[in-house]
Order: sequence, then C-alpha cells, then structure tokens
Amino acid sequence: METAGECKYSCQTASDTLAWIHAIIDFITPYTLLIKAHVVNFFKDRLWENVDKEWIDCLRRESVENLLLIPSGVIQEHWPTSLKVFILKLQSMVLHRERADIQRILPSMQMTSLNSVLAQGMNLKKKHEVEILSAVVSSIANSVRAHTIIDVGAGQGYLAQVLSFQYHHSVVAIDACSHHGSVTNERAERIKKYYAAQMRKSASGVRDLEGPKTITSRVLSTDILKNLTEMSLRGDDDDQLSRDKNHADNGKLYCPKYANGRASLVLAGLHACGDLSVTMLKTFLECKEVKAVVSIGCCYNLLSEERFSDAGSQCGYPMSHALRSTGSWLGKRARDLACQSAERWRSLEMDAGIHNFELHTFRAAFQVVLSKYYPELMMNTPSIGRKGKALRRRHQRRAVEPERHLNEITSSLATEPAGSETDGILGPALEIQALPCQASFNERARCEQTKFDDGYSLFKNFCESGLEHLGIRPSHNIDFQEIWKEAEPFADLVGPYWTLRAALGPLLETLILLDRLLFLQEQGSVLETYLVPIFDPSLSPRNMAIIAKKIGMDLES
Repeated sequence: METAGECKYSCQTASDTLAWIHAIIDFITPYTLLIKAHVVNFFKDRLWENVDKEWIDCLRRESVENLLLIPSGVIQEHWPTSLKVFILKLQSMVLHRERADIQRILPSMQMTSLNSVLAQGMNLKKKHEVEILSAVVSSIANSVRAHTIIDVGAGQGYLAQVLSFQYHHSVVAIDACSHHGSVTNERAERIKKYYAAQMRKSASGVRDLEGPKTITSRVLSTDILKNLTEMSLRGDDDDQLSRDKNHADNGKLYCPKYANGRASLVLAGLHACGDLSVTMLKTFLECKEVKAVVSIGCCYNLLSEERFSDAGSQCGYPMSHALRSTGSWLGKRARDLACQSAERWRSLEMDAGIHNFELHTFRAAFQVVLSKYYPELMMNTPSIGRKGKALRRRHQRRAVEPERHLNEITSSLATEPAGSETDGILGPALEIQALPCQASFNERARCEQTKFDDGYSLFKNFCESGLEHLGIRPSHNIDFQEIWKEAEPFADLVGPYWTLRAALGPLLETLILLDRLLFLQEQGSVLETYLVPIFDPSLSPRNMAIIAKKIGMDLES
C-alpha cells in the first residue's frame, strides 16, 4: 500500500495559481466522460466501458476497504502501473487539507474555548468550526479595526453570537430564513441573561450586552449584499435597519456615511452556500467600507455557471478573468462531484461502504426501469428521495437473523458469520468467498441463486418505493426480475466506478477554490490573500478558508 505525497504546486502568486489551474485542466480533460457521467445511468449507458478495462477488471476484485481509500490517494502495489500513476498524479494537484498552523498567519490570534452556554445546541462539528472561525474572524477584525462584522448566511447565529458575546464585536447576522433570525434573537436573549448573572455574581457591574443584529434577506446579488453591508453602518436603529433592508432587497444602491466619514467592516461566512461565497468576495472588492473577508464555501453543486461570461457577470464559476477568458466550463455533474470528500469516504466502515454501493446499484438499475417503461419521465432526471434509511433498516434486520441465506445451503461448510461480506449483501463484495474450493457445483449454484434472490428482493422493494414516490402505481407488466438479471452481473463494478469518480472530486474542488483565489490575486498588491485549511478535515471536510485584507490604505477608525 502506498499513499500519495504532498501537493507539488504553489498558489503564492497569481502566476503560480494560474499554472496550477492549467495543470488541473490539462489533467482532467481526458477524463471528461468519467467526470460528467451520471451514476444513475450506469447500467443504461454501460458506463464502465468508458473506464480503462485493465483498471476496472483489477478494481472489481479489490476489497471494499481499499476501494474506500482511493479518493484519499491510497494505492495498492499490485494495481496496474497506469492506474497508480493516475491516482498519484491526481493527488499531487489536490490542495493540502490537514489543518494549518493558523498562528503563523495570524500571530495575534487568541482562541478561547466555548463555554457550555455559547456551545448549547451545537454538535461536535459545529462547535469545532465556530470555535476556530470566531477566533480567526476576530483577529482579522481587530487587525483592520473593524466597527462591525457581517455574518453572511448566518443560519441560527452561532458564529455571530460567539463573535458578539465572547469577542465583544458589533455583529450583524444576515440569513434568508426568518425563522433562523427569530432563533438567533431568542438564543441571544438567553445568553444575555447568563452573562448578566455572571457579572452580578462577580460584582463587576452589569455592562451593556449587545447581541448580534439580525436581518432576513435573500442575498441574490452583489448589489443586495453591498446595500445590506452599507446599511449596517447606521448603528442600532432596528427600524432604520428594516427600512434600509427593503431598499437593499429591491437592488437600490444606497451608501450611508459613517459618523466620522470612515468605516471598516469585515464579511464572514461559515459554509456560505453556492453563489453566496462568490457574492461575498465580489462585495469585498466593490464596497470600500469592507476591509476584509473570511469565506468558507460549500455546496459547489449550487454554483451558477456560464461558459462565456463578461466582466460584469454574476456567475459563481469561473470568477477569475484568466479562466473567464478561456471559456472554462465545469458543468453540473463536475460541480456535484466537487462536493465529494475524501475524508468522508475514508471514514466509512466496510458495511457502510457496501450499503453506499448497494444504493447506487439499485438506483442505477431503477433508471433502466424508468427508461424502459416510463420514458416520458426521462425528460427530466426524476428524483425519488433518499431510500437509503429504509433499506439500511431492512439490511440490519437481515443481519441479526440466523444465517439462513447460507446455512440452509452450506450447513456443513465453514462460512463467515451473519452480517459479513458473504451474507447476501449486494455490492462490490458480492463474491461468496467463504465457500471452500471443494464445494460441489450444485452447492455453488444454489448459493449464487440465493444471492441473486436476495438482491432481487431488495431491488424490487426499492423500485416499488421509488415509483410510489413519483406518484406511479407499479404496472404488472414491469419485469423487475429480467432487469435485475441483466444488471446483477455488473453490480460489482459500481463500487470501483464510483470511487474512481470520487477521487476526482477533491481535484475539482481545488480548481474551484483556486479560481476564487486567483480572482483576488488578479487585483494586485492592494490585497493580502490566503487560502488555508483551518478545520480538522475529519470533522469538517469543507475546511478551506479564503482570507483577504485590503492593504496599503488608511484603516484608522
């Protein structure tokens, strides 16, 4: 077993970043069919035929554990040389994701653990993210002497409240959901009561406690965010905030002046979804009051995209002038793939990995049903919801039953325990590997039939549930068994195919993030920019923060 080494590229300068981007584009171009395929069409379009036959024949015999490591760049010695070169070369261009020494970039940063009151309602992942990001944003805000921090896409206000109560910043929390604004305000009141009681106990006197101001608005453009940002400078007048918010929502530009004619704002976003992260970066450049931005993006599948865009385009990809001028284009499937996390694949247990592949197999075979019997539905990709939980419950029930799937047939043979790879589970580990070589032909045939019957039963249930979700009563004319009979011999190719695609996900995410960084670097020496992993990727895989400050200008308050 061998693991890919460190990334061999740099993004210290715009020219470095552009060279890295070009290397990625050159690498992925030959794999366009793999990247832009939709796994639901695996059987219908025989997608495995688009992959090197030597690779797919090798990986179909690989263990589930080793397949799950492919997106992390782990290769096996016995693999074809071309496959090993593909994975190692790919990994050499992926951004390094291990958490960086943030203190090196922000030497004045002081991180404080969250107390139980501020952390209430947060899961481990959220607490980890908020604890680190709040310290980073506070340090940046202090360095530019910010009057206010704007939390964009604030959700339930966890980041905004920590910045407000623990780091004592003036904060405005913007979110599209009015319920989130209400939750933020209610939670802030409870936190205020706690801190007021603490101050009374310490006899230090009760000082004014200001929680974050909340604004409910859908940030659909740079103009709207600029207006929301600029109106936050008006101070504590909630009625005025509400009136200004109406102007902002209508896209009417209005630039209020701060009391002394100067202002300093910071934009912050924890997993601001899709184009929202892009809008933050553009607003940072266009609004002179915004002195810094800290952005951690997510949901690349929701990015808008244009093949040829002008300089004023609001599209989410590409952002940089260099990529816009080349007509760079990813497409929906590539952006979906960019959301794949190598860390999440690596952390899957074997059973969970098998279940994952099982679901993809059923969904792809179901696509054949739709194509053959309901072609009118194929005009749009039908969505049947998440069927995984129901199937997982069925599988768990089967796993605790007596080993009827094999024991009835091979009671005299040494078999694996129930719940193992041999327990009739559909996926890359379909092989009845526990049968000794001296088993008779009839015994093997009966095992194969049992395996087929178990898979077919689950597949039929999946199809009936999917049709019900689509509002269709299954027709008696549908030959589920025949479709499963045609798909089942290739079911063990789904895992290898999917993990090869998933290996390209971190590289596509790297391309999207480098484009955003290059967009800022193209502005020249007036900005100080960083692209740095600030979270533990095993807890928070979307851990790359873009940090940028305007320099060489008067930041005095």
